[in-house]
Amino acid sequence: MRFLPTDEQSDFARTLRSLLGSAQVPAAVRAWADGEHGPGLALRSRLAGTGLFALAAPESYEGAGLLPLELALGFVELGRAAVPGPVVESAAVSVLLSELGDEALAKRFLPGLVAGEAWATLTLPGGSPYALDAGAAAHCFTVSAAGELRLAGPASGEALRSTDPARRLSRPAAAGGELLAAGPAVTRAADAAGLWARLLTAAQCLGVGEALLERTVGYVKQRTQFGAPIGSFQAVKHRLADTLLALEFARPLVWAGALSLVPGDVAAAKLRCGEAAYRAAMTALRLHGAVGYTEELDLSLWLRKARPLRDAWGTPPECRAEVLRSLTPG
Repeated sequence: MRFLPTDEQSDFARTLRSLLGSAQVPAAVRAWADGEHGPGLALRSRLAGTGLFALAAPESYEGAGLLPLELALGFVELGRAAVPGPVVESAAVSVLLSELGDEALAKRFLPGLVAGEAWATLTLPGGSPYALDAGAAAHCFTVSAAGELRLAGPASGEALRSTDPARRLSRPAAAGGELLAAGPAVTRAADAAGLWARLLTAAQCLGVGEALLERTVGYVKQRTQFGAPIGSFQAVKHRLADTLLALEFARPLVWAGALSLVPGDVAAAKLRCGEAAYRAAMTALRLHGAVGYTEELDLSLWLRKARPLRDAWGTPPECRAEVLRSLTPG
């Protein structure tokens, strides 16, 4: 069995990687952390030009169809480049609106999301009560435990800073906001959106881990001790090899989760990718030494993402519980 992306899928990933490599993403991330969203919004428009956001919307609403595998490949590259903004949440909103089956709502919001004209953020029952980057989003959607889909009102209180300075969390208004839909269809669509959000966060984690490993390998080839590159030391090689193995074993779980969209498979992917990214961050920090703590070093942009992404859209305990439920007969 050849469990690998097709040539067309690989070409799409390479196109994204090339675009992001020339887009000065670290500068956009730092600006985003300082509350200046302009460079991040410009980057969003460039990404939309590749058709990335169209992969989470039906063709009838200017999308390319709901294509989780292709979208996951794209989100690996977003993680590898440390792209800021509510990218996962915007894709999850597109899925929610697509699955809801309300043509008026789909026509109202999906074309703008597909074209990269707007960000959206989302909170779901049972998940985090905080919306990501609501201040930069044109739309803040909330789904209540009662199955009500609303456009949330202004966030209550000041935005909270995450471990990652480029992530700001705020609690949407508990009451008020425009009621868009209600009922079992909203609950089913929210479940689908949450599943896609978990899958795409897993893909982001994989990309973050790969970027951290790549930068660390480059560093240990240059840094010397006792007259030799530290990358030639056996202990360093073992640590890097363990990190690489963790990422390589996580990768096929992302593809399996994207192909099946079964909650247990997606949870397994999120669990392994989150842990692999965190391992890569700890390896990078230990091998870089004190310089790894400095904000001036671009490495910090990825180091600070690993922990929040590991816990976003499913903490390790939550994902383990989901995997166990999927393995329990009946």
